[in-house]
Amino acid sequence: MADETTTFELSGAGGVRLRGDAWLPDGPPRAVVVLAHGKDEHIGRYRHVIAALTARGYAVYAHDHQGHGKSDGPRGVIVRFDDYVDDLDLLVEHARSRQSGLPLVLLSHSMGGLIAARYALAHQAKLSALSLIGPAFLIGEDVPAWKIRMMLFLGRIAPNLRLPPSEPGILSRDPEVERAFAADTLCHNERTRAGFARALYVAAEATRSRGNELTLPLLIMHGEADSLTSPRGSETFFQSAASADKTLKLWPDNRHEIFNDLDKESVIAFMLDWLDARLRPATG
Repeated sequence: MADETTTFELSGAGGVRLRGDAWLPDGPPRAVVVLAHGKDEHIGRYRHVIAALTARGYAVYAHDHQGHGKSDGPRGVIVRFDDYVDDLDLLVEHARSRQSGLPLVLLSHSMGGLIAARYALAHQAKLSALSLIGPAFLIGEDVPAWKIRMMLFLGRIAPNLRLPPSEPGILSRDPEVERAFAADTLCHNERTRAGFARALYVAAEATRSRGNELTLPLLIMHGEADSLTSPRGSETFFQSAASADKTLKLWPDNRHEIFNDLDKESVIAFMLDWLDARLRPATG
């Protein structure tokens, strides 16, 4: 993988301790990738992606979101969604301070994709490119409108109420992925609270139509069989994006975690080739 890995801590929104890691390639980095993971998981689930990035010469910085993985904060609870966005800015600044002058790319998945998109809309000058993997732009696409209204109401008056569980098999066509998630003590396997669902849904609805504000080089990838975050949300954001350089790649039959699906090597290779074409190593 990489010849050097360092652990660091940041003081996030509300003073919450965030635990992060940095992975460096064997030689001088060509660019920096800041990685934002999804809901209820942690950065350790991306070690195969990080290994592929460092092998191509990228330095990678990531932290567990507050309330996730090894970071502090109550599990399954969020009061203000943009606390995640503010925390991401701390991570970006941390990476920039240690890899000064290098291009910086945001790579993100699911809820992390929504966080990264909201961050990019506010801080484009700090970034060289944005990559969103299965971003949470459209949630509950097939849920009846009355159920959405009920969830929003309950999220306001009873935020700790547990919602019904998700259908099994939504993460990947590889059944081992879901078994590993359930057995991972750093993952949050309890049912989603109504308050968390409301904050996530409201942020998604407020962000999906704002692609016209984005001018960064943009890569969006999504599984066409994703029933957790709809690929239609990615299509909407992509179509409205003002970026002159933008790519939308839909993966047929893939479910929510395309980095963990049966053809994950092809997915990762496509992302790496896209990054390499835009972030060529310095010469001389």
